[in-house]
Amino acid sequence: MAGQGSGGNVIAAICNVFFPGLGQLVQGRILAALIFAIAFFGGAALWFLVLPGIVAAIAYVWAIIDAAKFNPSN
Repeated sequence: MAGQGSGGNVIAAICNVFFPGLGQLVQGRILAALIFAIAFFGGAALWFLVLPGIVAAIAYVWAIIDAAKFNPSN
């Protein structure tokens, strides 16, 4: 990947719209992909408890932003 704002980051962010964590997986960050996927799907499964649903929404948006702003040189 070329860095922040590159075409690869845009593709990764779009992947996260459909499946949270997929964008991080496309970027080769397996641990981050697992954390985002577990946070989102765990919270979404427990949506009726309200707080996990909020955590899922935050994880969803955070995964998209994280993939879009990823800079491999850090």
